[in-house]
Amino acid sequence: MKRNFYGQECVTENNRIDCFPFGSVTEASCLAKGCIYCSASSAKGTPPSCHLPLNYGYVNDGSVLEIPGGYRVNLRRAMNISYVGGDAEKISIFFYTEYNERLRIKVKESATEFVVRCVTMSFHQITDNTDRYEVPLDINQPIETVPGNRLYRLEYSNDPVFSFKVIRVSSGVAVFDTSLGGFTFADQFIQIVNKVPSTFGYGIGENEQSTYKHDFSKWQVFGLYTRDNVPDGNTNIYGVHPTYTMVENDGNTHTVLYLNSNAQEFVLTPAPSYIYRTIGGLLDIYIFMGPTPEEATAQYHQAVGPQPIPAYWSLGFNLCRWSYNSVANMRATIDRLAAAGIPQDVQFGDLDIMYDWLTFTYDENNTYNDYAELPAFIRELKSKGIHFVQSVNSQISSEDRRLADYEPLKLGNEMDVWVKRPDGSISTGTLWPGGDGNGWSKPAGPGQGGPVYFADFSRPSTVDWWYTICNSYREKLEWDGLWLDMNEPASWSDGDVNGCEDTLINRPPYKPLGIKNNISDLTICPDHIQDYGRLYDTHNLYGWSEARGSFQAIQRIFGTNRTFQLARSTYPGSGQWAAHWLGDNFSTWDNFAASLIGIMGFNLFGIPQSGVDICGFYGRPSEELCTRWLQAGAFYPYSRNHNVRSVSSQDQDPGIWSDASKKSTRDALMIRYTILPYMYNLFYIHRVKGGTVMRGLWHEFPTDSTALRVDQQFLIGPAFMVSPVVTEGATSVNAYFPAGRWYAYRTGEEVQVPPIGYVNLDAPFDFINLHVRGGYVLPTQEPALNTMLSRQNPFGLIVALDDAFSAKGQMYYDDGITYEAQATGGYFLSSITYSAGTLVQTVVQNGYSDIGRLNLETVRVLGINGTIDSILVNGEPHTDFAILPSNEVLVQNLRIPVNSRYNITFVSTASDSNGANALIGYGGIYGTLLFSLLWKFTGIKV
Repeated sequence: MKRNFYGQECVTENNRIDCFPFGSVTEASCLAKGCIYCSASSAKGTPPSCHLPLNYGYVNDGSVLEIPGGYRVNLRRAMNISYVGGDAEKISIFFYTEYNERLRIKVKESATEFVVRCVTMSFHQITDNTDRYEVPLDINQPIETVPGNRLYRLEYSNDPVFSFKVIRVSSGVAVFDTSLGGFTFADQFIQIVNKVPSTFGYGIGENEQSTYKHDFSKWQVFGLYTRDNVPDGNTNIYGVHPTYTMVENDGNTHTVLYLNSNAQEFVLTPAPSYIYRTIGGLLDIYIFMGPTPEEATAQYHQAVGPQPIPAYWSLGFNLCRWSYNSVANMRATIDRLAAAGIPQDVQFGDLDIMYDWLTFTYDENNTYNDYAELPAFIRELKSKGIHFVQSVNSQISSEDRRLADYEPLKLGNEMDVWVKRPDGSISTGTLWPGGDGNGWSKPAGPGQGGPVYFADFSRPSTVDWWYTICNSYREKLEWDGLWLDMNEPASWSDGDVNGCEDTLINRPPYKPLGIKNNISDLTICPDHIQDYGRLYDTHNLYGWSEARGSFQAIQRIFGTNRTFQLARSTYPGSGQWAAHWLGDNFSTWDNFAASLIGIMGFNLFGIPQSGVDICGFYGRPSEELCTRWLQAGAFYPYSRNHNVRSVSSQDQDPGIWSDASKKSTRDALMIRYTILPYMYNLFYIHRVKGGTVMRGLWHEFPTDSTALRVDQQFLIGPAFMVSPVVTEGATSVNAYFPAGRWYAYRTGEEVQVPPIGYVNLDAPFDFINLHVRGGYVLPTQEPALNTMLSRQNPFGLIVALDDAFSAKGQMYYDDGITYEAQATGGYFLSSITYSAGTLVQTVVQNGYSDIGRLNLETVRVLGINGTIDSILVNGEPHTDFAILPSNEVLVQNLRIPVNSRYNITFVSTASDSNGANALIGYGGIYGTLLFSLLWKFTGIKV
């Protein structure tokens, strides 16, 4: 091993752990700290010159103690190097092994030592509880555990300091390995280094990542601390999700969660490793062993809480703009979409509908904008099947002069619902209310606006308060859901209108490198108090607690019916109460491409109903950019077009563009509405088992080294692949097709894939490439201008055959509005299989009576390589079928009750029918006949 001038052994550059992560360091100050200084090669990125010795950390006395549910290891500190002081001399690591596929690792110090050290350190504020802060998230038991032996085993080492490995039993691979050292456990600095088994890591958020697969070569840092900040590379933004999923080199997959709510960061090193640091709380780590990608993520979703099945209407197309400024403009926008045949299910109201930007109001006297007729207009929209969602904030104006008897403020004071300063007075920041009214002269950002209080959703009285004001608001405006904006929580003051006290809580000795500015910037002072505790510990939970409290409140309003919430700031478990969008993005091609990565990431995080502001929030998109984005956005799990109020912005709804653009959007959204039953079934699977809706190709092909790197294509579930154009000026896509059979959605033509897997696909301005994977049955329904209408239409099936000429699928359907219908039996569920030439539906649950009024009308079978002479439906001949130029078999006018058991058999007299006697389900004649005719008469193919 290389030695420096002082005889110290230099740690291999890729394995180094920074001993001075605060910024630049001199050789003298590094050595004075007791660290090793060895210059680093700039050709290898930025490995630290000042790094820890290998004997830094904790040592064990040689014993591993058995405890109920696992093991305990007691450790003592090995040497005196300290990052910020306050290091625990004695700690214990607990390994909880109750479940075969899940391991919990918890690190704590003894309560006795904690009290002794805190008494001697003036900066610490001792609470009644001597334990460190723990996140109040209930981790659920697995729905079902893996039978047999555990999927992991533990190994320990005490040379030169204590380390442990979590080993996958089936392969011997270490999925969690702390042998690189660096373990630190201090009051305001905790660090653990995990040497990982591959470089195929995904997740960690919220930030804007340029590639889905993590790049371990650049020593990049992901800072995690909720902040009102536009997406800007690795910079911390709205949410905190300290979790990643890793595909091991053999395709086995695991997910890791660091359950901590303080400011924190991940450093990615070439070892490869994740260096995890946080400035408070404790280490509470969960490892989910999979072993498949969907199993690993599903186990995580089960633990933190999956998203309930969404209201069906919320899965339709959503539209919003900040600055319609009148009912007339809002109406004109909605009307031009309908005139273009573009479907819409949801209309949003933003700040401009409010009186003086006071949340829970609308401008009923047209004081600033023309919204006096908004209540009647909302009722009109609802009669047509369009729902209304309104923006609300938890920051409430503290100036009662703005509106006499302003209920949110008056009642909030009475019920004592506010976040408090350490002295018990009310924490006060600044935000929207204030300035010169609701027009263009309104304050534009930080440093402006009026004083606001912050609701404390960790307090039970706040939930009651929220229920009262939401109920009162709904008596004025019949909203169907709430948009929880600015809930990081955002403020335009640095901590408080009076500033923050100069303490080590408000200005901690270490600020994670990936966090922009100080931790009080654009939010509440860290020493301010919620019922949960200090904001130093609970800041990252604010949006999480608001989503939970708001959901509890408005569910009392809606009773057994589903509502909808859209939250900007999230944390593990937030999906139980809210959907998510990626915030205030930009109208750029880079932001468009990054949106695919962000949404796939939030599906990993357990919030599958995620999307972005399609076409961008800030800026003026070109027609090309907006059209391409609308094509892809038609298949996001949550699909919404939205943009900012600005003199430099413009209308960017789908109805404003050229006829070619409008047709493109109409076609893409009509396909979305066609496959909604397939997508809805994925949300059902997520609710009952966990798993993703929108996913990377590697979820289905974890041993495919190319699929592991693809992030400009995505899958909806296992079987529907979207290959958008994300490059300006491009009229083709070099799409990757993993192993198996793939079919063009529109024509049914099978893709001829060369050995390299890439196929160059034509993608003219008005076209997005969509493909169906062989081996799957996709339920569909004829589309319409909204889901109220489409849910009255006939069903279809797409049956895409694999190499064995078989396929399988599932259909879940309910009334789309009853909350937790899957738990009460009020739903329809069937399994659908195709093999040996016969398509069979088996009814598993028939508890949704209204589905009996609808029929299965069409079936598309893709991949039958042979001739079909006849078709039998439940043993009776059916003659209304055709073999299209692509060899797709299209069956029409079946008139089979969709909730019945049926058999459809394809009969061929040919000796090598290769799948004859096979049936396919069609997602509607809408796509197939149109594109088959185009193929026949123009030669255009997909």
